[in-house]
Amino acid sequence: MATVYDFKVKNRSGEEVSLSDYAGKVLLIVNTATGCGFTPHYDPLEAMYKEFRDKGFEILDFPCNQFADQAPGDDAEIHEFCTMKFGTEFPRFAKIDVNGDSADPLFAYLATEKPFESFGKGLKSAALKKFSGMNNKKYGDKAYIKWNFTKFLVDREGHVVARFEPTKDMGEVKQEVEKLL
Repeated sequence: MATVYDFKVKNRSGEEVSLSDYAGKVLLIVNTATGCGFTPHYDPLEAMYKEFRDKGFEILDFPCNQFADQAPGDDAEIHEFCTMKFGTEFPRFAKIDVNGDSADPLFAYLATEKPFESFGKGLKSAALKKFSGMNNKKYGDKAYIKWNFTKFLVDREGHVVARFEPTKDMGEVKQEVEKLL
């Protein structure tokens, strides 16, 4: 059975990194964008990282520009924005695609393990459903991720145990992370 540890990704310097380097840790893998309405998620993400990293928790940040061109900068610009504006310290990787034929295999795997269910209820969810539907038509059955700040929770054995859409309350995400620690 495959786990996230079977995948290799590129860090923001372009060097290949094996996710097996994170074996034994609880992971929250996130696709992000610096110009998205959900960018304030960086604050609770960084707070969780500071609180839990000494307990074996890592957040892996993968910028993506596939949603309304909301991550237009290069890897250095994105990193500078996140560290200067939000003080993030968790690992940030090279910008990737998460949908279509060019989707990074890690995200295709994550989304296959935990497929999209819904954005939930409320005005944000209704608006996001409309925008994501228009955006994802071009990817057909390879529209793995519906919007920025989709989060995948991975247990210490490398298995994907939960998927959180960007509309999910970050307090609830934190509770699920704590259960695995």
